[in-house]
Amino acid sequence: MPPSKVDLYAAIRRDARAGMSGRAIEKKYRVGRRAIVKALASAWPEPRKQLPPRASKLDPFKPTIDEILKADLDAPRKQRHTVTRIWHRLMDEHGMTEVSYPVVRAYVAERKPQVRVEAGQGPAEVFVRQSHRPGDEAEVDFGEVVIRLAGEDVKCFLFCLRLSFSGKAVHRVSLSGGQEAFFEGHEHAFRILGWVPAGKIRYDNLKSAVAQVIGFSRSRVETDRWTAFRSHWALDAFYCRPGIEGAHEKGGVEGQIGWFRRNHLVPVPDVPSVQALNAMIDEWDAADEARRIGGRARTVGEFLAIERPLLRPLPQEPFETGRWFTPRVDRFAQVTVRTNKKGNGFGDLRGGWDWG
Repeated sequence: MPPSKVDLYAAIRRDARAGMSGRAIEKKYRVGRRAIVKALASAWPEPRKQLPPRASKLDPFKPTIDEILKADLDAPRKQRHTVTRIWHRLMDEHGMTEVSYPVVRAYVAERKPQVRVEAGQGPAEVFVRQSHRPGDEAEVDFGEVVIRLAGEDVKCFLFCLRLSFSGKAVHRVSLSGGQEAFFEGHEHAFRILGWVPAGKIRYDNLKSAVAQVIGFSRSRVETDRWTAFRSHWALDAFYCRPGIEGAHEKGGVEGQIGWFRRNHLVPVPDVPSVQALNAMIDEWDAADEARRIGGRARTVGEFLAIERPLLRPLPQEPFETGRWFTPRVDRFAQVTVRTNKKGNGFGDLRGGWDWG
């Protein structure tokens, strides 16, 4: 690998101080006299001059595109210009030729958010790298997985709670992604950790927790049982924005679910029961504490040791994650709970319960 320009300058300066002649340095490093003069004048190479931007065949039409984008700000949402429509208008109405569709698309993608900001209709979108204090934040999400259960492929739901600072994650598979599985995933994670995050936990807008999203704000109408569950565990919920923007706000758990699925659920696990799979998952979660995430200097377990004393202790009383129903017996001696019906077909219910 050839040396960098900084290394080359340092070597030239070192040899010059040792008394080596300029001609010998030229021959040794295969450089010209001008390079040697620059190296002796400064240890840091001059920054490369930026070339002026090349002219583009799109340049005469950029003001027209900007005007179209500005007009779209006040147009009905479903009647705004697509890139294809802008491209066709430039050709049909403004005589544009020899400009490809990808060139127009790239310019529109760059200018569209800028025009919105210039018109005062939106903040500038910037990327800010997240940093997390120990014990202060966590993220929760569900992901879909397929398992081979008793010889058949079954779609299941993988719950994941991930501590943001250490990267410690607890997973649990269930046959449903409903509210009971949502609550049980939390309780299982808190039992494994032995503590509860002291700060905010990031969520998307799961129906198990959110009954209604209010406009474009962070305000949410929560379900009653989720409010009671949060109160019991003293959880501080932070709801991410809907859509892809919200996924970026909890990218740690999104990436964790993908990593776990690729590393532990490929190939598709063949298990006799969900309980057997969850026992295996607990072992995998414990073993994963020995891994390093990205370029971190310490393992997940070492960071967790720093984080654990800063978490809050568990409450004394458990929370009932199941739901109480008061079903009525119909004229066929059957009761209905949600979409399930049960009865023994002989006029009474002494045949036992088996919800499948």
